[in-house]
This record gives sequence, structure tokens and C-alpha cells, in this order.
Amino acid sequence: MKKLLITFLLFASFVANAQATREVSSPNGAIRLVAQLGDQLRYSVYFNNEIIVSPSEIDMVLTDGRKLSDGLARPQFTERNVSETIISPVPEKRIRIPDRYKELKITLRNAFTVIFRVYDDGVAYRIATSLPGEITVRSETAAFRFPANHPVYFPEVVPPTNMDIYHTGFEEPYTIRPLENISSKNLFFSPVLVAPKEAPKIGITESDLEDYPGMFLTGNAEKALFGNFAPYPAEETETKELYSTRYVSKRANFLAKTKGTRAFPWRVLIIAAQDKDLPANDLVYRLASPSRVADVSWVKPGKATDEWIITSNIFNVPFKSGINTATYKYYIDFAKRFGFERIMMDAGWSDNNDLFKINPDIDMDEIVAYAKSKGVGISMWTLALTLDKQLEPALKQFSKWGVDFVMTDFINRDDQKAVQFFYKIAEACARHKIMLMFHGAFKPAGFNRTFPHAVAREAVLGSEYNMWSAKATPEHNVLLAFIRMLGGPLDYEPGMLNNATPKGFHPMPENVMSLTTRTQQLAMFVVYESPIQFFAGNPSQGLKEPGFMELLGSIPTVWDTTRILDARLGDYVVTARKKGSDWFIGALNDSTARELSIPLDFLPAGQFNATICEDGVNADRYPADYRISEAVLTSRDRLTIRLAPGGGYMVRLRR
Repeated sequence: MKKLLITFLLFASFVANAQATREVSSPNGAIRLVAQLGDQLRYSVYFNNEIIVSPSEIDMVLTDGRKLSDGLARPQFTERNVSETIISPVPEKRIRIPDRYKELKITLRNAFTVIFRVYDDGVAYRIATSLPGEITVRSETAAFRFPANHPVYFPEVVPPTNMDIYHTGFEEPYTIRPLENISSKNLFFSPVLVAPKEAPKIGITESDLEDYPGMFLTGNAEKALFGNFAPYPAEETETKELYSTRYVSKRANFLAKTKGTRAFPWRVLIIAAQDKDLPANDLVYRLASPSRVADVSWVKPGKATDEWIITSNIFNVPFKSGINTATYKYYIDFAKRFGFERIMMDAGWSDNNDLFKINPDIDMDEIVAYAKSKGVGISMWTLALTLDKQLEPALKQFSKWGVDFVMTDFINRDDQKAVQFFYKIAEACARHKIMLMFHGAFKPAGFNRTFPHAVAREAVLGSEYNMWSAKATPEHNVLLAFIRMLGGPLDYEPGMLNNATPKGFHPMPENVMSLTTRTQQLAMFVVYESPIQFFAGNPSQGLKEPGFMELLGSIPTVWDTTRILDARLGDYVVTARKKGSDWFIGALNDSTARELSIPLDFLPAGQFNATICEDGVNADRYPADYRISEAVLTSRDRLTIRLAPGGGYMVRLRR
């Protein structure tokens, strides 16, 4: 009998260990995560006790054969509750960020750990290791399984003609397709959005990406998505062209060589009970590593001009326009006139492949002196490959010129070596107190918290696409607020002043049109987040409309707080942002005319002087038609927002 009892207890212990389960709920109790350790580690997620993420596998395999799932017996569980406030030094959404979550840490006996965090607006997990020396990661399993065949909004990679599929500019329109219609042939980058008709919507992305490849996603014709990662670059080749790049010509059979003791990127699921919960979500920022820049007092956000999209095609001037000294002085005068903090000197100011071979039509000393006399800053575009080769001497020269902001472009990768490049450049720019923006780059993934001077990234199909395509549609523009902004601030470069209907639109370099109304272009400066906002329109046209430009020039680029007043995925979004005692409200619309009624009950007591810019009565046929008016409003009032197809709305509320 004793022998039978001992056998039974041993069997019961084995079953308990083989099927260990732990639950952790969000602070408000609405979201519940269940972690189950059996033959594999799986997690599932419930919202109001309804399953929204089915049991999904987590694993990591090293090249020496060790793997996370081999250590699931007899795990150690620890939990903690956290309630803190993050103060953002460069607040693209809000200064004070509540950071409240419950954490479950599962420590395995084979030196792997998995950490889960459950927030009121999402869940996240990351793998950590505590191994000596260096390790090589062969593969990672990151599964996202769902209980039904939900629609998914995803930006699919278009395979390049002369490189492998992991090379992309991270600039694609959104495809909408049910989960079961997504196969392993479809590769896409995050953020993506799983959009059930009834259940909460779920954004999938990552945070705190360091010394490791970024996460693409793919499917397998199931109700699931799976992480997919660019293998390590075994060989790289440099192209020799106008915009030279370094591409991967041979891949290794592993993902990363890295420190044995470290934490890997967070896998993030943003959970939104309502559509309007998505655009203001900052979970990715909260999960990122804190700032590594001790003093950020030199980081000065603001607006800038950019001449590249219109190819410096200004008019009504007594000189030949182009990439030359006179044109840049004209841009400096324009920036001064309308309160822009700086101008951009985009591609062409130097040889793209040699930053010290300056365009002979440019006198940098004269431009620098003129900008300084006007109190306008100068920022410079660089090619990433060239900046990498000339980094320290280039940054020293920029500092001598008084340049406080640089853009670097055409990385077009997110494998481990590419990710390391971002850290190298950010650390160097911090030493020289120069702000930074990456183009031809993947989403920020919280990088802007770790390096507050790295204010934003492109990673978006924006205004430049109007030069050669009709992809920047009103529907696309609206979706960006719900999906792309989950990954961090973006550089769309709005402000196009030549506006067209779909019938009248033509992709046209030099005289670039937008597929939106003029007012939507204005509202983008409020709805889209970037501490450095570029005005990409034609300044010569802007000078003819000073009232419009003065209103645009008054819009801040960092904010005390943000509220989404109304939103419907892919249809429209209405965003309110506060700076000091002023409020700014911006609305973007898809291609269907609509009227919204928005209460102002979020305002404090008292009167506000409102300057309103709205679609003109003929904006459906002539999209550059707009109307600016003045009103006095209080918290008891409602805004009636009439939106033309592709339309917008913007109001500034001042005491």
C-alpha cells in the first residue's frame, strides 16, 4: 500500500510539473494571461473572460542544441505588481505616462527565463538567458494564435529584384486579409493589426529591440501568425549607385551572436476594446529601456522645411531655383516667417558617397551664417552607408556648422548587424549633441525612449509616394494612426499644398499632388506623432496663403497630453492634444464624406478662442478649398466637423 501511495504521489508530482499553469491579470482585471508549461511553453489571453489569443508557443533554440522548451520541468514562478509614472523628456503623446502592470517571471532550470507583463491595454513577453560568454541563437518561436478567422491589416514586403526578401524600406500599404488566407509566402513587418468584428482589436509588434534581428510576421493558412527573423549576415556587398547601400549577399544559418546573459526583445500584443484606444497607445514606449542619455536638455523638437519632395521647385523668385545657396536662403526666410525652427538640407547638398565633397553651387559658410542671423537651425540629410564610413569627422564638421539634427537614410534592413548600426549612430550623435532621424528604416520599437534624441523614424509610406504612385490614399493615411503609430513616432512629411481628387490626381515630380484635401494635410501635423515635423509643401505657394501657414506654424510637435475623441478603424480619427493651456484638434477622413459631432467636455472651464480650418464647401471637387474662421468655445459646446472625401479638420483653442 505504501509503495502504491508513493508511486501515486510521484505520478501526481510529474503531472503537476508537466502541466504547470499560472495566471496573471491586468491591474483592472479585464485582461488575463494564462501560461501553461507542458511539452512546450504556451500562453493564452482572455478579455472579460473571453479567449482572444489561443494557446501560442514560445521557444528559443541555440546552435549548441540547448533550447528553452527543454527546461520546463520544475520551474520557479515569481510575481510582482508595478505602479509607476514615466516622465517623457521628448513627449510625442504625453509627458506623464502611467506604467501599471502585473508581472509573471518563469525561471527555468536551464538558464532560460520568460517574463510576462499584463497591462490594462495589452500583454507582452520576453525571453532572457543567463549563460556565460557568448551564445548563438539558431531560431525563435513566436506564435500568435487566435480562436477565429479574423481579418488582419498588414504591410507586406515586396521582394526586391536583386536581393533577398529581408531587404525592404518598410514602406508599404496595408493589405486586409483573413488569417487563414495568409500563407508562409506572405512576409510582412510590424505593427500589424488583428481586427475581430466583435472582440477587442489586437496590435502585434515588438519593443526594446537590441543586438538582435527585428520581427517580421508570416502565416501558414491557419488562424495564426508567426514571428520570422532575418538570418545573420554572413557576407555583405556594397552597391555603387546614387543611393548606395550595403546589402546581405549571403546569410548564415542562425539569427544572432550575442551575450549569453541578456534579455531579448519584448513581443507585444496591444489590446484595444474600442478603435479609439489604438492611436494614443504608448505600450511600446513603456516597455523600452530607459534613457541612456543623461542630459537631454539640448534636444529641441520643432518643425522644419524639406525641399526634396518638390525638388526645390519654388517660383516667383529672381534666381534659378535648385540645390544652391540662394534657394536655401529662401527656405531660411520662409522658416523664419512662419515660426519653423530649422530647415533641412536634403540629398544633393553633397556627394551622397562623400559628405566632404560639397555641391559646388552651395556655400555652406554663407548658408550657416545667414541661418544663424535669422535664428533658424540647419539640419542635414546623409546616406547611411556614407555616414557609417565618415561618422566621427562628419559629426565634428556638422557641429562646427551648428547643425543640431541629422537624418540618415537607406538602411533597408533589420537583421542583427543593421540593428547594431542604429545603436552605433545614436550613441555617436548623443556624444556630439546632435538629434537624429532614420529613414529607410524599421519602426522605432521604443528606441526613442532609450535615445530621446533619436526623435522618430520614417518606416511609413508617406508624402514622397505622391511623386510616383497613388498609394498615399485617404484610407491609408487614416490607417496609419491606428496601426503604424503603435510602433512609435513616424515621419510622413505632410503639408502638400497641391491637392487633387482621385479623378484629377497624377503622380508628378516637381509639381507633387496629394490625394487629400488641403485641410487633411494640415490636420496630419496634429494627428501624426513626430517631435520633428517636416513641411514638405512648396514654400512659394505657402507665402501666397499666410493665414494658412501661420496656423500650421503654430502647431507644436511635442505634447503634454493626448486624447482620441472619436475614431473608427480605417474611416476617420479625431485627435486632441494639449500643449500648455492650448488645445489642438485634428481629424482625418477616408474617401467617404461624413459629419461628426464632437463634445468639448474634456476642456477646463472658461472660454477658448478657436481658430478653425475646415474643408471648403467645394473641397469634394477642388480639394485645396478650405475655410478659416474664428469662434469662442467652451466645454459646453460641440464641434460640428464636416469632412469632405479625403478631408480633414483642424482647430486651435487658446485662452
